[in-house]
Amino acid sequence: MPNTVFKKLLHVLPMMLMALMTVSISACQPTDSNQTDTASTDWSCQSHNTPFAYSTCHIQSDLLTNKRYSLALFWQQSDSRQPLLTFDNLLSTLPPSQSLKFAMNAGMYNENYAPIGYTVIKSEEIRALNLKEGGGNFHLLPNGVLWWDKSGKVQITESNALAEQLKNGIAQPLYATQSGPMLVINDAIHPQFDPDGTSAKIRNGIGVCSDGSLQFVNSEAPVAFYQFASLFKNELKCPNALFLDGGIASALYAPTIDKHDKKEMGVMIGLVESAQ
Repeated sequence: MPNTVFKKLLHVLPMMLMALMTVSISACQPTDSNQTDTASTDWSCQSHNTPFAYSTCHIQSDLLTNKRYSLALFWQQSDSRQPLLTFDNLLSTLPPSQSLKFAMNAGMYNENYAPIGYTVIKSEEIRALNLKEGGGNFHLLPNGVLWWDKSGKVQITESNALAEQLKNGIAQPLYATQSGPMLVINDAIHPQFDPDGTSAKIRNGIGVCSDGSLQFVNSEAPVAFYQFASLFKNELKCPNALFLDGGIASALYAPTIDKHDKKEMGVMIGLVESAQ
């Protein structure tokens, strides 16, 4: 072999070996087939296949204390006082300086799309706290209230406990929505949920979690209450979680994972980003 060719091979061979090693390492990198790429490190929406098919959007709660992100409830059109009903109508009411990152239905409503539980929007009480007994999921006690004050601190509080806090002036909600049942209460699954229950429906809910995040979950497949609550407690590590609604009322807007339900609903909850 001529010396010039031999020298060229000696020069090229290390680079070829490095390239082969890089390809080999890349091919062995683990991938999570359950997750979908997101558009932000501040918040994210993802699709999952296990333990059942569901979508989740989350944000770290401390980000809600700045002026860039805010969590809000939406119900009526300001000009006509008619219910917004759809995500499309909600989007049309936002000013150009704001964008809706994700949203979902925020609780149960009557035939007029008015909330049946405690509702506060921009410090205005729309519906008083509902402590009545009755049938249906809302009255599967304990139920609870998702609420936050002007500081941006988000909490899920059992309804009777919140009644005391409101009476004593400890709780002063800027926004609040009551629904039921609670899914997880102080790190325990709702005592009336049956681990062997077979009543499976599409469901959505929210959890306040131990890592400081808020987890908004919409199941893509029918699931029983116990399994839905177990997701919040065991997988998402949320000490407190609240069922919002299910069946035809369960709706999600999350454009980064191609979710845009066209259903009609009552109060909606959404993450809004404002231009800096």
